[in-house]
Amino acid sequence: MATYDLVILGAGSGGYAAALRGSQLGLKVALIERDVLGGTCLHRGCIPTKALLHAGEIADSVRESAVFGVKSNLLGIDMPQVNDYKDGVVNRLYKGLQGLVKHRGVDYVTGNGKFVGPNKVMVGDQVFEGKHVVLATGSFPKSLPNLEVDGNQVINSEHALKLSKVPASVIILGGGVIGVEFASVWKSLGAEVTIIEGLPRLVPAEDEAVSKAMERAFRKRGINFSTGVRFAGVDKTKHGVVAKLEDGQTFAADLMLVAVGRGSATRNQGFEETGLEFDGELIKVNENLQTNLANVYAVGDIVRGPQLAHKGFQEGIFVAEHIKGLNPRVIDVTAIPRVVYSEPEVASVGLNESAAKEKYGADQLRTVQYDLAGNGKSQILRTAGFIKLIALKNGGQIVGIHMIGSRVGELLAEAQLMYSWDASPEDVAPYIHAHPTMSEAMGEAAMALSGKPLHTHD
Repeated sequence: MATYDLVILGAGSGGYAAALRGSQLGLKVALIERDVLGGTCLHRGCIPTKALLHAGEIADSVRESAVFGVKSNLLGIDMPQVNDYKDGVVNRLYKGLQGLVKHRGVDYVTGNGKFVGPNKVMVGDQVFEGKHVVLATGSFPKSLPNLEVDGNQVINSEHALKLSKVPASVIILGGGVIGVEFASVWKSLGAEVTIIEGLPRLVPAEDEAVSKAMERAFRKRGINFSTGVRFAGVDKTKHGVVAKLEDGQTFAADLMLVAVGRGSATRNQGFEETGLEFDGELIKVNENLQTNLANVYAVGDIVRGPQLAHKGFQEGIFVAEHIKGLNPRVIDVTAIPRVVYSEPEVASVGLNESAAKEKYGADQLRTVQYDLAGNGKSQILRTAGFIKLIALKNGGQIVGIHMIGSRVGELLAEAQLMYSWDASPEDVAPYIHAHPTMSEAMGEAAMALSGKPLHTHD
């Protein structure tokens, strides 16, 4: 039996972050992964999807180049070459991560690990015992009851990343982050796209004003969508698929992508047998990410909060530092930045207006929506959108920041600082933002909310 200070089950974002930080702090670490180092984010999520989105952005740039006085023709999409580019990005990052784990002295173990006791993980017939254990088993693409994902006509996001050609037409079931990102990719690459979302609006977790702007942008791009009516089923034909809604509407396409979210990988891992306390399908933890079992932690997609790689990174770092007794700051879930990497992008941090009203009361809020039409760099990029700030009245702090437009995700670093440091618009307004940059729009929004708008009508 091998003994360690820290045994980690799962080598995705949360698991490998805990391993790297733990080893940095002098802990002897074993990192166990049944699949591949880097997990979903690196191999089947964040990185490959964003590479596809960039390829789509280039295709759109070629189509629209005449607007900028550059004459060019889009001859077509070579999907195998696009996949080579995507896989090359993943492989370079993967090799770098492998080298980093080795350099830090982490014992990396490949195998089907199972949690078998308060401080033990078994891989095959070998037991790894740790003074502390971190569970980081990640997530998987969900489907709906009685909806078979066959990987051919009805696919999930992992299948979508392996397509060797662009479908002529596609139905996307789900208008959340995964759905709108793939809709953006496929539209850019030349497919006809229809999104089916049972809730009343696209990206329903975002601020309502952002959702409406996204819908306007998608209409302009020719991306079709149906909202507010539930999916009833799908028929497979020799020509493709026919999706049916509960109100009788039907939509036909070559294939259907099921993008209804991701499930937490908490079953058949030994968790139930060892007495871990569940929170639905999640593992129940306290604010320090400790489970009900002594010295056992859980991080990432198997605990409450947004299923985001950067949340997993921070939780992994937090756990390693907590084990070492460094008393790290408890993670504020509302301060975790969120980005939808579609065209246009959506980026946010803090509370949306509905949540802010519920927490503080509508009469305690002040809001501003700064239109990117007033921003010079946005005009250069030919993007539309806005930055919405929500703050408390009487000089109070900013409690929500919501953005839509090309590249607005790059503004989230400042937005997170404003939110996490309880800055008021009056605090931010005097800061100088370089001209012309997209970041100026953040400053202009703060100026407007503090009563001294510049490039906007009063």
